[in-house]
Amino acid sequence: MYAPVNHILPLTTVERERLLPVSGTVTVKLDQRVNPTDVIGEANWSREHYLIDITRILRITPSAADRLITVSVDDRISEGEQVAVSKGIIPRTIRSEREGRVVAVGDGQILMETGDTSVKLKAGMPGIVIQVIPNKGAIIRTVGALIQGSWGNGRIDTGMLHNMTEKSSDVLDASRLDRSLRGSIILAGLLKDADTLHTAEDLPVRGLILSSISPNLLPVAQKMRFPIVAIDGIGQLPMNTVAYKLLTSNAKRETTINAEAYDRYTGTRPEVIIPLPVSEETPSPNELGTLQPGQTVRMRAAPHAGAIGTLASLRSGLTTLPSGLRASVAEVNLENGEQIIVPLVNLEIVG
Repeated sequence: MYAPVNHILPLTTVERERLLPVSGTVTVKLDQRVNPTDVIGEANWSREHYLIDITRILRITPSAADRLITVSVDDRISEGEQVAVSKGIIPRTIRSEREGRVVAVGDGQILMETGDTSVKLKAGMPGIVIQVIPNKGAIIRTVGALIQGSWGNGRIDTGMLHNMTEKSSDVLDASRLDRSLRGSIILAGLLKDADTLHTAEDLPVRGLILSSISPNLLPVAQKMRFPIVAIDGIGQLPMNTVAYKLLTSNAKRETTINAEAYDRYTGTRPEVIIPLPVSEETPSPNELGTLQPGQTVRMRAAPHAGAIGTLASLRSGLTTLPSGLRASVAEVNLENGEQIIVPLVNLEIVG
């Protein structure tokens, strides 16, 4: 059975496709070196549509209304600007109540896009542009350590990695944060209060790598201006040993956090990238793998969410679980020596 791969790799080639949500302008070139916060593309898009029904306003036929419309597709319209004018002894002027762009005209109606917003696409990682995708974005490549997480707050930044832990379950509190940490990416364990987040923002730090994050802190974490990644998810979970060893061994290195949201359907994950000097590139990792005995695996759901173990065996057929459901399962040996039965859908390969 195929399973997603949670990449925790000391050295690999990372290639990421970075795309605008709508067509826009790509501002990088092939073979250009980029930093994580560099803007590589820009686009404008509208949040809503606004319909002006000339037929209904003037109580005339659509064909008659079309002859009175004074704007065309792609025209930029200001609030209060004329869009149609009736004929007769006392002409009636129809004006737009909103600012926007005309996207369609016909059948006596004018459709406008309003509420324009600017979208700036960041590189998200340091590296080289290996492909430019016209009007949409680029593919970027780098070589280094890769640690993927379970939750992120959508921010991107880079800085020196500073380890604030002695063990993966240590709790970070505001009293431990001082000006010496300004501009750092902080490796912490658990986080239990919002004051610590606000103190980190005031310094400011450039990122926070947690083992996990409490559900009640999510609204605050989403508002922070710096990136936050929870490696093992939501709750009070210590960091898995594979990720913790790799991160602590790379302390004092320049580190990038791309805390984009985890999407199991597209495969995107929040991730930490630590560029490393190498003489030649290593192979890019696979996004899917086949479950096999002996593999290192990670649990994706409670009661062992985030735990790391070794796949001991795959049971044939279906097994009845305590919930009463029947599913394909595996026997997994956890790091503490406990053997558990896990549905295959709740496993991902670590590698």
